[in-house]
Amino acid sequence: MNHLFLDNSLWRNIYCVLAGESAECAARDYSSGFLPGGMEWLAFLLAAAAIIGIVINAVLGGVIVLIWGERRLFGRFQSRTGPNRWGPFGTLTSVADAVKTMFKEDLVPAEADRILFNLAPVLIAAPALLVFSVIPFGVGTYVADLNVGVLFIMAVTSLTTLAVLTAAWSSANRIAILSALRSVALLISYEIPMALALVGVIMLAGSMALGDIIAAQGIPFILVQPLGFFVFFIAAMAEMARAPFDLTEAESELAAGYLNDYASMKFGLFFLAEFMAELSTSAIVTTLFLSGWKGFDPIPSHFWFAAKLIAVLFVIIWFRMTLPRLRVDQVLKFAWKGLFELTMINIIVTAVLIAIWPQPTTGQLWIMAAINWPVAIISIWGVSKLLGTPAYENSQPSADAPTYPVASESIPAASVLGADKGGD
Repeated sequence: MNHLFLDNSLWRNIYCVLAGESAECAARDYSSGFLPGGMEWLAFLLAAAAIIGIVINAVLGGVIVLIWGERRLFGRFQSRTGPNRWGPFGTLTSVADAVKTMFKEDLVPAEADRILFNLAPVLIAAPALLVFSVIPFGVGTYVADLNVGVLFIMAVTSLTTLAVLTAAWSSANRIAILSALRSVALLISYEIPMALALVGVIMLAGSMALGDIIAAQGIPFILVQPLGFFVFFIAAMAEMARAPFDLTEAESELAAGYLNDYASMKFGLFFLAEFMAELSTSAIVTTLFLSGWKGFDPIPSHFWFAAKLIAVLFVIIWFRMTLPRLRVDQVLKFAWKGLFELTMINIIVTAVLIAIWPQPTTGQLWIMAAINWPVAIISIWGVSKLLGTPAYENSQPSADAPTYPVASESIPAASVLGADKGGD
């Protein structure tokens, strides 16, 4: 087995327990495994299946906890209790919802394309799971260490657009198709600034491998790349279709949006994918901008990664509960006339700083941070002024404008129905 796999603690601890007379495992002080000699290939397949199962079930378990935690936070934000009936502090509420969803009737529209209709929920849930295949959860703890990890993440997350289109078109529902068209406009508009926001991180690290990016963070890149973080976070919120960017399923306008005709566990997969996207986005932000699993000894690296991920999740939930939904024209205008320009400024400034310090030390990273923060503040302020609502020229009503009674005034008799007839 390749020694790079054995540098991964997940692979090593499972494979070397299974492999028979592996010289690589013996060199790392592992005794003979359960399988006989010559069956290392089977040990590899079993280790791969075990790791995939561990990661998938960990993500699904995290989603259950996230749903409960988000609802509890919603209650606190809105001055109410939140879920508190099923289990201690409502911890079994998510389980109750899952059981309820499983036993609902699975309906398919008569004119739907059944193959695509059934495929869409799988397509939308797969990208969030694939993201975790390249995320380092701790020292030597990952599924795969790709040298193009950032490119892989941007590629798989773009599949969400295809899944939304497939779900809407296959259901043969006009409201769902309208939602899908909104989704295409929104997702494509925000994918571009989201990808460009990571160019500064790649230039600083000199690599697209997530492990190398974590190693390059002598200080967290959120301090060195504040403008890149701002753009990436906003664009990621739009990609997740979370409020205030939930135009693809605006309940007050489009019922349930592109998943309007889905029921039972098909609907549950869409719901699951939304929360998995929150987890994957938080993991990406933690890795690229918060120095990943890095922390202070003797606390384990996995604890630091989990703590940072939870902090990012809290900010995402806070963001959702604070801002109202935007209009579709405002959302698209913000992407093309605001975030795109901010990414260009960030790339130019970062390129100049990299030209001055090609291999920045920790001290030089602090100098870069001192330069980038004023640039970020001024740039965001300038864009807000350019995109802000212009002041009204005359805030007072004209003399010819009709007047309407308010609650403290009496209603004119002419406005009362039947007043001219003297009736009740």
